[in-house]
Amino acid sequence: MKDHDSPFTYANTHIGLTLPDWALAALNDLPPNLPTLEERMAAVIEFARQNFLHDTGGPFAAGVFERDSGKLVVIGVNRVVPSNCSSAHAEVMALSLAQHLLRTYDLGGPSMPAHQLVVNWRPCAMCYGAVLWSGIRSLVIAGSGPELEQITGFDEGPIHPQWRQELQNRGIEFIENVLREEALAVYREFAAAGRLVYNARLGSEE
Repeated sequence: MKDHDSPFTYANTHIGLTLPDWALAALNDLPPNLPTLEERMAAVIEFARQNFLHDTGGPFAAGVFERDSGKLVVIGVNRVVPSNCSSAHAEVMALSLAQHLLRTYDLGGPSMPAHQLVVNWRPCAMCYGAVLWSGIRSLVIAGSGPELEQITGFDEGPIHPQWRQELQNRGIEFIENVLREEALAVYREFAAAGRLVYNARLGSEE
């Protein structure tokens, strides 16, 4: 028998993940095209920085662009804590919003331009899978080493040792170390600010 005093009801089964207001305004301020990888990454890194400065999520952002033209589709930011949703990482936000805006589940579908995901570090274990299934034809990251976890304390999960090869196997172009030091500077700023590191159970194995 259900407890009718419980706040949980099956009528409330809608999940909505949204960007914060500041991010919507910032998207409107960006030029419609960012021709170079450095311009795209710089925008993503600044979104990551503003996300934790505004207390609207962790220091992570990801952008979807048309690879060849640099046309901006959307930049997503981490929304785990505000949304009470452990999967609301920046990559998932960006890919999901892009698919919604473009009305397709496959960003590499027929007659579509090649789309590129730009992220301010290597995707975590969950987001790596999301990249593979998204249809993205190109992945650009700021870096891939252990520095992110060492600086911030975030748990990025068990990444397959052949993750680069798996991208190649699926025809996904891969470019790394774009504005690496700029990305690391944001992680150091985040760590110095003493903001929440929201690992599940705060990293406890119990």
